[in-house]
Amino acid sequence: MGYTDQRFNVNLSILFTELPLLERPAAAAAAGFTAVELWWPWIETPTPDQSELDALKKALEDAGTQLVGLNFYAGQLPGPDRGALSVPGEESDRFRANIDVAADFAASVGCKALNALYGNRVDGVDPAAQDELALENLVVAARAADRIGAILLIEALNKPESPRYPLVSAPSAIEVVDKVNATTGLGNAKFLLDIYHLSMNGEDVSQVIEAYAAKTGHVQIADNPGRGAPGTGSLPLEELLDQLKKAGYDGWVGLEYKAGDRPSAESFDWLPAEARPAR
Repeated sequence: MGYTDQRFNVNLSILFTELPLLERPAAAAAAGFTAVELWWPWIETPTPDQSELDALKKALEDAGTQLVGLNFYAGQLPGPDRGALSVPGEESDRFRANIDVAADFAASVGCKALNALYGNRVDGVDPAAQDELALENLVVAARAADRIGAILLIEALNKPESPRYPLVSAPSAIEVVDKVNATTGLGNAKFLLDIYHLSMNGEDVSQVIEAYAAKTGHVQIADNPGRGAPGTGSLPLEELLDQLKKAGYDGWVGLEYKAGDRPSAESFDWLPAEARPAR
């Protein structure tokens, strides 16, 4: 097994960001990849003009790239925000306004995974009230994902970089996954297992895989320390991906790392060319 036995995609919100959004799919294709993922690209609005949605769809199609993962609106990301769905007031309203926009766009390009970042804790607001709001919004999002035949992803981030984000362990994210599935009865809420974030939290990633591979709907990787490409840190990423494969996970592995000082196209030397196209 090894890297050549995985299904990789490139996250175009962290790689190829030296290029305008609409040029990134073609750049990923030129590097040999045919699958990509994105954070919500229009951080300033949850409801972009249809012309902007159409332009991104065309860019993906012209490049021959398949969008395999898309975030719902998550506030200023990159930036201080870590989602909007548990934040009372305007941000929660913006998340709600985005749900069908994101789902319909995903359907238009054949994307089957939608990631809903939970959102930061807010001073002066009862965490229980935020969790109640989050569940309400996640239920609506799960139903929208189900409408288009997609899964809803719940992600754990890391506490050092996201100190106000409440889901900073695999069990905390799995608890939300289970609550959403119990409420909707749909079973389409899944865990987004980000190896970098889990390692930053000091979790035993191998144990997380053993415990939760069956509930995992998407995987993302970066090395640690540094959040760089595989081989720039000390994580045994190839071994962990092999373990996931042996545990039955056959989904996508998103490359969500920083290229550093190099152009993004030069950051894939760790991955053989034959392992880059979608299979």
